[in-house]
Amino acid sequence: MAAGDGLISMTPTSIAYSGTSASINADGGVDFSAVTSLSLNGVFTGDYDNYLLTIDLKCDSSGENFYYRLRASGTDATATNYTRQKVYANGSSVTGARFTSQSYAGGEFITNTTRNGMQIHIYGPNLAQPTAFRSVTGLGDSGAALEDFASTHSLSTAYDGTTVLITQAFTGTVRVFGYRCVS
Repeated sequence: MAAGDGLISMTPTSIAYSGTSASINADGGVDFSAVTSLSLNGVFTGDYDNYLLTIDLKCDSSGENFYYRLRASGTDATATNYTRQKVYANGSSVTGARFTSQSYAGGEFITNTTRNGMQIHIYGPNLAQPTAFRSVTGLGDSGAALEDFASTHSLSTAYDGTTVLITQAFTGTVRVFGYRCVS
C-alpha cells in the first residue's frame, strides 16, 4: 500500500439528532444516548470515493429495524429512490427479500437491549452518480444470526453526510472511515 492508503477517520463537521444526547468525541467518532435519529454532516468528501461506518449500538427497549439515508447540505434524501435486498441467516434457515421504491437504505433488525455490531460500506456517496451500500449486522442476542443488506440509491447526486434512524431510542457509537480501492 502507498502512503495514505487504508482507513482514514472522518470527523463530522456537525451533527444533528433527535433524543437525549449526541456528541463528537476526541477520536472523531460520535457517541449517542437514547436517540431516534442521528445525522452526520460533512463526513463524505472528494478525498475518498468509499466509506465505512462502524456502529456499536443497542436499543433502549424492544428490538427495532435500523435504517439510514444519504444527506446533502443538512437535508436527508427522503424520496423513494432506494432499493434494498436482504439476506437473513439464523441456524440452518436462510431467507431473502427485495424492497423497491423505498425512502431509506438498510433495515437491519436490532435486538432489544443487547449490543449489536454493524458495518455499512457506502460506495461513491460524494460522487455525482448512483450510490451503493452493503451493510452487515451481527445480532447480539442469545443465538448467532446474520443480516446482510445490499442497497442502492438511484439518483446521480453528490452527498456529504448520512442519517441513521430507528423508531425506538438507541445508544452507542458510530465512526466513519474513508478509503480508496487501490489498483
